[in-house]
Amino acid sequence: MKAAVLTANRKLSIREIPKPELRNPTDVLLKIRSVGICGSDIHYFSGGKIGDQIVEYPFILGHECSAQVAEIGQDVARLTPGDRVAVDPAVSCFQCPQCKMGHFHTCLNLQFLGYPGQLPGCLSEFIVLPEINCYAINPEMSWQQAALAEPLSIGIHALRQAGTAAMKKIAILGAGPIGLSVLLICRNRGIESIFVTDKIENRLRAAKNHGASWVGSPLQKNILSEISQIEPNLLDAVFECCGDQDALDQAIDLLRPGGQLIIVGIPENDRISFDISKLRRKEISIENVRRQNNCTQQAVKLIGSGAVNMDFMVTHSFTLEQTNEAYELASGYKDGVIKAMVDLS
Repeated sequence: MKAAVLTANRKLSIREIPKPELRNPTDVLLKIRSVGICGSDIHYFSGGKIGDQIVEYPFILGHECSAQVAEIGQDVARLTPGDRVAVDPAVSCFQCPQCKMGHFHTCLNLQFLGYPGQLPGCLSEFIVLPEINCYAINPEMSWQQAALAEPLSIGIHALRQAGTAAMKKIAILGAGPIGLSVLLICRNRGIESIFVTDKIENRLRAAKNHGASWVGSPLQKNILSEISQIEPNLLDAVFECCGDQDALDQAIDLLRPGGQLIIVGIPENDRISFDISKLRRKEISIENVRRQNNCTQQAVKLIGSGAVNMDFMVTHSFTLEQTNEAYELASGYKDGVIKAMVDLS
């Protein structure tokens, strides 16, 4: 089968590799239909690592995907060949202490698609996953929509981690696919005062068109000054979705005393810092978001029912043979890209 294989920094090549086989009775062989390019994929593509997770070449990227069931193991009960599915890329063991606490996303034996040292990614014609990682989609849902359930699930988890009891006025710093997913979920949950920032104009337009009450670029506006004029008591929560040190600093300034910082973005650097005096004086709470936990089914339902529409995010589509071009475009934020997709026939 064909796969887009990362062989060096910024170099993806199409190679013939062995087709995977079912190993366990609950396994499903999946024919990949659509793959989204995520920010974490871009870190591996351009820099070869995220923190201490270092790529060993050759390596297959990709974890946001939709697929069609091609073959099933003897104990598979919910799926049959031909079924269309969205995919949860995290394979948990369900036996370790973390799993027994319900923290499946921090499983001590986690295997994740397209993650160094764990599982090959989904930028290939076929992959094998356990049945439990596959969620049937309705016939009306497109392959691209099904693949977008993965980033939407992160938005769902981020808001769940934050809690909404005291959350009425928020900011989202970074309007890429994850920031926009957080925006869509916040609007779906009834939060109306949402400030969104980004340095890219078309992403700000997308945010404004899909529920943001105010948008602004830090390259053009004094974000703190403008938001504090509208909300002099500042904000209940800030979702940092771009992994930028300046944005993290700005988030602390935007928060009211007792406010909450939710870190969703992945920084380029291995370390970040805070002004501890501001954190202490304001008694700011910090919540980290690790992907998502058991939110894929909810994301599929929201997209499938039309309650959340993510179609506007897909700005570019490529074939498997064009994967390197797709990654170059996405990593360089070129041509107004928000979400680039690789579609397989």
